[in-house]
Amino acid sequence: MAGPPICVLLLPRTLEGFLLGDQARDLLRAPGVVAVEPGRVPYGTWLRLPRPAGRRLARAEARRVLGRLAGVPRVVVIFHPVQEPLGAALCDLVPGCELWYGRWDRYEYAYDAGPGLRRRLGVLHEAAARRSALTFAVSGELARLEREAGRQATVVPLSADGFPAPDPDETVVAVSLGHLGWRTDWALLRDVAAELPGLVLLLVGAWHEDEVGEDPAFRACRALPQLVWLGARTDEEAARLIACADVGIVPFKVEPFNDAGLPYRILKYARLGRRTVSPPLAGVGTWADVVDVADGPRAFAAALRAQAGTRTRPHAEVRRWALAQTARAQNAPLRRRLQEAGIDAGR
Repeated sequence: MAGPPICVLLLPRTLEGFLLGDQARDLLRAPGVVAVEPGRVPYGTWLRLPRPAGRRLARAEARRVLGRLAGVPRVVVIFHPVQEPLGAALCDLVPGCELWYGRWDRYEYAYDAGPGLRRRLGVLHEAAARRSALTFAVSGELARLEREAGRQATVVPLSADGFPAPDPDETVVAVSLGHLGWRTDWALLRDVAAELPGLVLLLVGAWHEDEVGEDPAFRACRALPQLVWLGARTDEEAARLIACADVGIVPFKVEPFNDAGLPYRILKYARLGRRTVSPPLAGVGTWADVVDVADGPRAFAAALRAQAGTRTRPHAEVRRWALAQTARAQNAPLRRRLQEAGIDAGR
């Protein structure tokens, strides 16, 4: 075996699905670090084999791995006890090779493992920890447990480099409650999201692929991370989702079917102290005191931005207005006509 000295990361699963993927990628930027993903035989299979058979399989797999490496392993890193047989076999085949052991959980207490499997995991953990030249643990408590067992461990906490971190100061949370299909202006939502990168839009309601699945603007919206598709929810759930938002929206196309009506959602938003941003639909003027009309994506985005922070400081006057819009108050003209017709309309 020839070549430069290398460190081999034995990944317990593919890099994309590995919990410590960010830290693995960082190490892999070094010229001397390589990764080996699981082979044809899953690690879990080894766990269920008799120990001698598992060791023979590990030795055969170790030879296969070594044959593919462009260097001489000086360090082999494992991240789970089930990898101990392969890690140990690699170290046995390469004089001077060290085993390092990453401890990011108490694997031997896994919920999906029965008593026998837990005992086996415990044995493999002890074997890995005893052989390890460097055990690194994600928490101080895991490191303490190693010290309690008479071993040393270095604390290497988790990172989350790949997890999105939108600027909270630029975030505006909007909510749309109701039908998501023909009447929705998908081009408007797509363009508003482009204008307002800090937008989080909670879409509460069923979306109808059968109505708009061929619309390219709808398909673009489906792919936008700013739009969170929550599906149909109960009224109790919807109210609490509205409470998570700064502002409600009426994302309707300006068309005859939508223009003259009064969207019910405006009142529902207002009951939670949220104003509504709407395209210039004639009907929304009925509740003009709680609606901000915005014509076009840029104006719509600006109106949303103006409501940023409302989720922690709801509009008390909007809520008072909405709570006064009771069925009895709204039905007053009908009751008067009932009385004029000689019908007892109650008090």
